[in-house]
Amino acid sequence: MSNTSEQEHNLSVCANCGNGKEASINLKSCAACKLVKYCSRDCQIAHRPQHRQECKKRAVELHDIELFKQPPPSEECPICFLQLPLISTARIYMTCCGKVICCGCTHAPVHDNEGNVIREKTCPFCRTPFAYSDEKTIKRFEKRMELNDPIAIYNMGCNYSDGGLNLPSDHTKALELYHRAADLGNAQSYYNIGIAYRIGRGVERDEKKAEHYYELAAMGGIVTARYNLGVIEGNSGNMDRALKHWMIAVKGGDYNSLKNIKILFSGGNATKDDYANALRLYQAYLDEIRSEQRDVAAAADDDYKYYESGF
Repeated sequence: MSNTSEQEHNLSVCANCGNGKEASINLKSCAACKLVKYCSRDCQIAHRPQHRQECKKRAVELHDIELFKQPPPSEECPICFLQLPLISTARIYMTCCGKVICCGCTHAPVHDNEGNVIREKTCPFCRTPFAYSDEKTIKRFEKRMELNDPIAIYNMGCNYSDGGLNLPSDHTKALELYHRAADLGNAQSYYNIGIAYRIGRGVERDEKKAEHYYELAAMGGIVTARYNLGVIEGNSGNMDRALKHWMIAVKGGDYNSLKNIKILFSGGNATKDDYANALRLYQAYLDEIRSEQRDVAAAADDDYKYYESGF
């Protein structure tokens, strides 16, 4: 029997008792490996000893397929429609409308409907005046949170973690908000949860849980989490896996991953082609995010730095 026909057979009958050809039998796949099906929980338990090794191997393979997929593309600035830079100094979340604006657009003049420059500091997207007090900013965050805005929820988690906006530092509250934001699709929150488990901030230190949340963040496109996974693999001697993580992170603009790939190359753990490809990927990222407006912003104010380059 060929591998294909054997696999089809495994999925058409119960792996333990062989039942399943009858239309009345409802088979359910093994949740971990998807390789076999069972007609009942009892059959799954009875078959576990002989299936365990194959199941574990396939589950690892499936996990790696998901883990090393190219993550979704990063967001675009809603004004200039260019990819938002990775570095946090290159973007700002607007509490008035919930938009994330790039440094170039936040630095550029804002015009009214008649084309006149608005002198008051206003949101470049919705033209709402800036909130200049912690109290007003918190109220705006709270309104966005009522709308289940995951970025607002995440940012308030950061404020509770760091004591921002004159809020009391509360790591338990921060984690609660990170989990809520993550459930709404904010991958950055997974990374912050991972950090909390790595250093024991508000929870018991747990390296395994930290790695788990880094993986969730990395699959959501957070390149700093991807970089950390590469470090974990490199420290464990798994240089091939470290390289795979850092290659993905470089494509997303992570400069530290590029530096580590250079170190791998210098140590004989990556090829010349690997390093050359990493350089090309990083340059492609810079080309994607660079604009004249962002260059002007960066030249005018060091706070608007939007990329790193030293190679």
